[in-house]
Amino acid sequence: MGNWISTWPSGPGDAALPALLCLPPAGAGCQQFRAWAPALAGIGQVYGVQLPGRENRWREPMPRTFDEAVEAIAGELRPVVAAGRRLVVFGHSFGGLLGYEIARRVRPAALVVSACRAPGHWDGAGRGIVEDDEELDKLFDTAGLDPAFLDEDTRALMVAMLRKDAVLSLSYTHSPGAPLAVPVHAWRAGGDDTVTAEDLAGWAAVTTAAFRVHRVEGGHHAVLRRPETLLEHLAGLLRDDAAVPAGTA
Repeated sequence: MGNWISTWPSGPGDAALPALLCLPPAGAGCQQFRAWAPALAGIGQVYGVQLPGRENRWREPMPRTFDEAVEAIAGELRPVVAAGRRLVVFGHSFGGLLGYEIARRVRPAALVVSACRAPGHWDGAGRGIVEDDEELDKLFDTAGLDPAFLDEDTRALMVAMLRKDAVLSLSYTHSPGAPLAVPVHAWRAGGDDTVTAEDLAGWAAVTTAAFRVHRVEGGHHAVLRRPETLLEHLAGLLRDDAAVPAGTA
């Protein structure tokens, strides 16, 4: 689709379907969302946001600021919205923060975030990753990766990507402005020590529409490791079901 957004066709007529924009966590690329396309075939077309410095963009320099990245992504997304297609934005962890700022610019039908602090709770987030190797090791542990079992080159590449995204997050300043007028769904997993109940509850303040909390178990990346329940929920939003499935609180 463009430099910032990739898509994976799943069948004829995709271009007329609702669109699901997926934003990965810090240090990750968007290819992980390719596996979601078959599950949503005939329901919605999956788009993945690819920041520079990873996968097919690993040679490209990072944007100078958070806002620069958001504007570039929103610019590629506007033709989808202009075509009248229903749009749902999903972001995990750092991707949820990007998704929120994109939603402020293109107004999707719904915003879904997982394992993500509310925007007003992001000040200084990422500083430990930039400055402290122990914080990096904790993050690897959160992702289910033991640094001792990563070869030196792989770990160096992952560290570089994580630190680039952490630096980008430090350029973010929340300017509340007008709240969103779209529903916000926030997912939190039991065992996630990086996002508190208070961090999640803060999302209620960013919208004048419905706000719902969804809970699963399994730690920070639970919804990405076992996405079946989340995908059912996203499919309902793409179809604009009156009753959206998945364990809501």
